[in-house]
Amino acid sequence: MATFPEFISQNEDRDGVRLSWNVWPSSRLEATRLVVPLAALLSPLREREDLPPIQYEPVLCSRATCRAVLNPLCQVDYRAKLWACNFCYQRNQFPPSYAGISEVNQPAELLPQFSTIEYVVQRGPQMPLVFLYVVDTCLEEEDLQALKESLQMSLSLLPPASLVGLITFGRMVQVHELQGPEGIAKSYVFRGAKDLSAKQLQEMLGLTKPAAAQTRGAQPAPSPLCNRFLQPVQKVDMTLTDLLGELQRDPWPVTQGKRPLRSLGVAMSIAVGLLECTFPNTGARIMTFLGGPATQGPGMVVGDELKAPIRSWHDLEKDNAKFMKKATKHYEALANRACANGHIIDIYACALDQTGLLEMKCCPNYTGGYMVMADSFNTSLFKQTFQRVFTKDVQGSFKMAFNATLEVKTSREIKVSGAIGPCVSLHAKGPCVSENEIGTGGTSQWKICGLDPSTTLALYFEVVNQTLSGLLMMWGGGV
Repeated sequence: MATFPEFISQNEDRDGVRLSWNVWPSSRLEATRLVVPLAALLSPLREREDLPPIQYEPVLCSRATCRAVLNPLCQVDYRAKLWACNFCYQRNQFPPSYAGISEVNQPAELLPQFSTIEYVVQRGPQMPLVFLYVVDTCLEEEDLQALKESLQMSLSLLPPASLVGLITFGRMVQVHELQGPEGIAKSYVFRGAKDLSAKQLQEMLGLTKPAAAQTRGAQPAPSPLCNRFLQPVQKVDMTLTDLLGELQRDPWPVTQGKRPLRSLGVAMSIAVGLLECTFPNTGARIMTFLGGPATQGPGMVVGDELKAPIRSWHDLEKDNAKFMKKATKHYEALANRACANGHIIDIYACALDQTGLLEMKCCPNYTGGYMVMADSFNTSLFKQTFQRVFTKDVQGSFKMAFNATLEVKTSREIKVSGAIGPCVSLHAKGPCVSENEIGTGGTSQWKICGLDPSTTLALYFEVVNQTLSGLLMMWGGGV
């Protein structure tokens, strides 16, 4: 017989859930005496070899305000083919496909060992993944060469149908066109000191949809799945490999005693805007490669004079960081725009000096992206870490998920107070939402732009019953 710690460990391994307490409080009064809040750590993509994916739709509670999923804790009447929801106690009829169920012929979702289950549901056409590279060209030759080799290597790891794009930045920002005459490289150049809205960018890049014909019965042409700036890897592999190979350092001269002008804020804004107007609510990664701090335009964290050092801890403590608040506000706005469309922002900062990650941390934090720090793009730390991003499972799929929705349902005895982790609120009110907010609260649904097997969120709960009559929880996500 397993010991109690072994029993807890087995359940954690099975469900990817760890509770802050091994025993739930029996009442609201007892819950208020807890030193540590009542919470659960949830890893939605925790890997399990013994968990086969279910290739059909889940059975949901028929009550519109509940919609909980059939699970092993539900009471089942096999003769009448009925099941009682353990959240709202609604009695539901099994669908016709479950006509053959019995005590000895149970579907997977009623087996105790499948208290956590994965459904593979195909709804509509599958959209290709999008990978948009945003590359700093204000690097030393050795560093730039190493980065180009890593980017060329990554192209071979992407699914052939996935879309890829390239934006480079220095003093100016260039959006590279990948669809054009062979051997002729074309790019759109933007000033690095002026920000652009998504609508302005859409017009400048010629991405506006043509007006529908006015003749009766005419139908507008369907929008393509790709454009001149985002093309399938299998189609532009050689073109992009050559383009990366020919990439040069930023040509603008840097005088002695000054930093190179690096327009990071505008480059990231253009990347977010490009995906915003072409692939909203589609799985996409903006992979930003940075070799120093932003020194001009929106999002700058330090001036170009070397005699003016970048802000230190003492400057932050005394509220003496000149550019910090404005830069943080700029990157937070970009992070919120990316979250609204389900896009991930990764930051790979490789430099010996600071690069302003404090101001930019909201981008990976909100969107579930990666933040990687190293001394140089030529180090094994960066190269191995970057390669691990594209790790695949035994089926050949990436160990990552995009644009997910996490929904928490609770029984009437408890309410959800909020979540802490790489998520944003979807503002879904309901009877199970607590007024006491912890983290991102006031909702029972959250959007998670990016997940991998190590992604973990903390969910906080409030006991609302006077005496405990039974506690049940359910969480579900869609990718």
